Amino acid sequence: MVGAGRINAAAVLLVAVVAGAVAAEDAGGFITWDDLTIPSAVAAPRGVWDGAAAGGHGGVKAARARDLDTIVVSQDGTGHARTVQGAVDLVPAGNRRRVKILVRPGVYREKVTVPITKPFVSLIGMGTGRTVITWNSRASDLDPSGHPVGTFYSASVAVEADYFCASHITFENSAPAAPPGAVGQQAVALRLSGDKTMLYRCRILGTQDTLFDNIGRHYLYDCDIQGSIDFIFGNARSLYQGCTLHAVATSYGAIAASQRSSPAEDSGFSFVGCRLTGSGMLYLGRAWGRYARVVYSYCDLSGIVVPQGWSDWGDRSRTKTVLFGEYSCKGPGASTRQRVPWSRSLTYEEARPFLGRSFINGEQWLRL
Repeated sequence: MVGAGRINAAAVLLVAVVAGAVAAEDAGGFITWDDLTIPSAVAAPRGVWDGAAAGGHGGVKAARARDLDTIVVSQDGTGHARTVQGAVDLVPAGNRRRVKILVRPGVYREKVTVPITKPFVSLIGMGTGRTVITWNSRASDLDPSGHPVGTFYSASVAVEADYFCASHITFENSAPAAPPGAVGQQAVALRLSGDKTMLYRCRILGTQDTLFDNIGRHYLYDCDIQGSIDFIFGNARSLYQGCTLHAVATSYGAIAASQRSSPAEDSGFSFVGCRLTGSGMLYLGRAWGRYARVVYSYCDLSGIVVPQGWSDWGDRSRTKTVLFGEYSCKGPGASTRQRVPWSRSLTYEEARPFLGRSFINGEQWLRL
């Protein structure tokens, strides 16, 4: 079950995100394929740290940090920083140009935050199986003041900045798997709280509440997302294209929990050309918000989908206001014969607004 305590934290952050989005818009930024790729001469191009030539000590003076186009993270000390957070700290506050953080192979056991003051950051790994950022916080863990951190702050990696990109990297929360109905066991691998974010060929691994797709417009392309209960949740407007959704549920679970609580909120999750694999019996979506919106189109759904397909979160009144839809899906789990009567088998015209990047206003910030 998704913890309600994170809602207040999300609302507080929303004010800051709006302010940061204005600054990002002023920069006139677009996300391109180049923002997701390793520089061709990363060993020693202009503005890139050559740790070996510098004696392998690692680190860089703060005065030089603002001149860097690429920041290298290496655990052996031959980069700018030994930790991912150390590299993020080198990005100047108020940054208005693309800065790539290249994370060399390794398992980085740390919590990482990309603050709202640092937009236009790319986090580029050397392969999802080779570059891993992992931590093990759960919602019930205590902070230094003795209070539970809550779901919001359990994230191994939290992105609060706009125009963030990530590619070829794994985000993981390695906390023990939570059984259904457990309290305080939510464990977020990645929280996305900025606007105009793209992830390409990333893995996001956890069990309950793996990906907190909090607020903003997000594009996840060719990614692997693993979990058991509400493993994609939040109030963002996000397009998942060509992704693998892998369930590790031991009994019942759910893929998506949309928090949309008003018809005025232009949020929801669209899954296009995705593939569902794994174990357990999965709901396609649950109505966390009264106006929850989740659509699956052209997806390959395995037989682990419960025949009813969807959950009203125990509130029958939500069946009148949610939009839970399916269009042209295939596989053993795609049969709609036993679906709840308040879900919808969409026509092409009904599904079309959810099928492409226009769902996330991609023409305004994607140039791919």
